[in-house]
Amino acid sequence: MKKIGVIGGMSFESTAIYYRMINEQVRTELGGLSSADMLVHSVNFAEIVALQKAGDWAEAAERLAKSAANLEKAGAGCILIATNTMHKVADEVARHIHIPLINIIDVTADALKAKHAKKPLLLATRYTMEDGFYAERMARHGLSLVTPDHLGRVIMHDVIFNELCAGHISDASRKRVIEIIEKAHDAGADSVILGCTEICMLIEPSMSPLPTFDSTAIHAAAAVEFSLAGMRAEMVEAA
Repeated sequence: MKKIGVIGGMSFESTAIYYRMINEQVRTELGGLSSADMLVHSVNFAEIVALQKAGDWAEAAERLAKSAANLEKAGAGCILIATNTMHKVADEVARHIHIPLINIIDVTADALKAKHAKKPLLLATRYTMEDGFYAERMARHGLSLVTPDHLGRVIMHDVIFNELCAGHISDASRKRVIEIIEKAHDAGADSVILGCTEICMLIEPSMSPLPTFDSTAIHAAAAVEFSLAGMRAEMVEAA
């Protein structure tokens, strides 16, 4: 089993979900009391949010790069940035390490393509929906993102930062988000990406009128796949 390195705390609510999902999948794969070999560095999210608001992405990249490098030194075999928004600086972080950085956008795109989705709705923070880095990387995979209208983007951003990152779940907010998905469905979207790692706290696939791709679950599964790949090969050879 290769050690998984996680840069978390953005927010700690979603990092807890990563921890649970990864360990549950490892236990399912290996059975018994098996759990993942993981290292987690949880940053102070308030400081990261302040950098986001100031537009100081260079400093944010430097902090995450240091975290990734330290995780590598501690023995991590791969790195996860446990948030979608900070993948804006993922390439810069990757340049500071010598182990794979599993990019949440790439693995989510792979999941979409496997189901033949072509025009997904992206639900995420304002930075992720409006900056362009997410759409540009998805375009490399042949996918054409759509985002909510201005009001929808404001609603999503506020729900994420004011509620979900603070651990608050609101039925009223859930209803508003589902209405955003319904509107995109009517406009031709063929799927929806839960493109913020906290949105799965609010929306389950069964609630959505569109096929739903939870970036958190997809990212966690990719980490487990990386971690256990060698063990699976050994098990096949032994059989």
